[in-house]
Amino acid sequence: MTEINCLNDIEPGQTAKVRELLSTGSIRRRLLDIGLIENTEVECLGRSPAGDPSAFLIRGAVIAIRREDCRNILIVKERGGKEWV
Repeated sequence: MTEINCLNDIEPGQTAKVRELLSTGSIRRRLLDIGLIENTEVECLGRSPAGDPSAFLIRGAVIAIRREDCRNILIVKERGGKEWV
């Protein structure tokens, strides 16, 4: 069974693949522009000291994304090396 989570749910050092964007409007357009489309691999690099935003490695670029925007990015977590659920 595939477990779908939000981008908030991965910890620094973990990777996941984008499953779906729930965002609308200009934020959706921005996320698409930076390459967050289905099956894009995303790695969490860290969180700010206050916990928001978080830094992610997306298609070779480091991108900071706010917690509220991460909630609208559905992901599938990596399990067992590079095997995706």
